[in-house]
Parts: sequence; structure tokens; C-alpha cells
Amino acid sequence: MAHRINKEECIACGACQSVCPVSCISEVEDSKREIDEDVCIDCGACASVCPVSCISQV
Repeated sequence: MAHRINKEECIACGACQSVCPVSCISEVEDSKREIDEDVCIDCGACASVCPVSCISQV
């Protein structure tokens, strides 16, 4: 399992990217973030810091 960012709700704050221990989150269009599900270790750090709760487990 991995996590996924809902780009419609993402506010491009970068909090998730800054706490990811495996650097699987990258900046994409409009400075929003995307998670590489093949690299994600499902630790949940990103979801716990997201101020708009737009990260969910796949």
C-alpha cells in the first residue's frame, strides 16, 4: 500500500515533501505534490502533516 495526494485539494504547501523519509514526493504542475507509489514506504508521515488532509492511503 502507499499514499496518494488529491491534487484537487492540495494547496502546494510542501509540508508533506519536507517530512518524507524516502523522498518519494515531488513537485508537479502548479507546485502541487505527487507521491511515487513505487517508492512510498507507507509510513504516513506525509498524511499526518497535511494541513488540508488531502493525502490518503491507496
